[in-house]
Amino acid sequence: MRAMGKVAVLYGGTSAEREVSLMSGKGVHDALVSRGIDAHLFDLGQKSLAEFAQQGFDRAFIALHGRLGEDGTVQGALELLGVPYTGSGPQACCIAMDKVMTKRLWQQEGLNTPKFRILHGESDLDGLVEELGLPLMIKAPNEGSTLGLYKVSRPEELLPAYQKARKFDDVLLAEQFIKGRELTVALLGDRASLQVLPVIEIVAPGGNYDYEHKYFSDETQYLCPAPLSQSCTQRIQELAKSAFLSIGCSGWARVDVMLDADEQPWLLEVNASPGMTGHSLVPMAAKAVGVSYEELCERILASASCKVRKTADARTGLTE
Repeated sequence: MRAMGKVAVLYGGTSAEREVSLMSGKGVHDALVSRGIDAHLFDLGQKSLAEFAQQGFDRAFIALHGRLGEDGTVQGALELLGVPYTGSGPQACCIAMDKVMTKRLWQQEGLNTPKFRILHGESDLDGLVEELGLPLMIKAPNEGSTLGLYKVSRPEELLPAYQKARKFDDVLLAEQFIKGRELTVALLGDRASLQVLPVIEIVAPGGNYDYEHKYFSDETQYLCPAPLSQSCTQRIQELAKSAFLSIGCSGWARVDVMLDADEQPWLLEVNASPGMTGHSLVPMAAKAVGVSYEELCERILASASCKVRKTADARTGLTE
């Protein structure tokens, strides 16, 4: 591995996922330090980007989740500062964070994703059950970690679910519910060197993979590699790869998929800044191919770069 210089682990932040980010950042920081890297925790919920700019960091590991951390905002600021960072660039992060835009792009690319409708107000609930069937999902499209996510099984549950989700976003996403197996696929690298890690199957108590079961419960089971046929595994991995590349992701990401009874995979979303906690799935998939948590963190950090700046400099002939 090449010299990393002074590294900031950006974590915490101000989003609804701050608690998870604090855990991710601490884990990443400790792993990098254990590899002899000059890593420093930097909480963007308590310190400003102005303070960050003054501290002379050579690169940044983004362990932020949610708004103002995973949505392209911080990535754009780092581009302006000329500090290489982990993960995707501002545009890809912005698209991945917005589930509506992600699904529109996938539809345009011919990639399989559940039917959906955008909800601007309560009047948009009219005819929704007839269109999408029951059960259906109501989602806050700019949240993650299952926040603002509600399953509607009966017509009378629709309005309360909508009202609860509106606490997270003004414009909501109603999505066809796909009954089946919940899967996720982690990817490392970029278009030229993309590695698709083993598929993980998530088996949550009662099929309820909510915030508690995702980060804190020991009841959720993770099957890695998922018990699937080789042909089914390959189809899921190829779909995840297409989903990753269609958005323009780079560095690393995780793609969530549902597999129905006919073994048809359906794309749900892309996480451009996945969790790195003790319950997180990217480290689990990496471990299945012999990559330790510490090695994974260093590998991700080594891929840090300025995406927009690099492209601009290449066009103008400028160098840093």
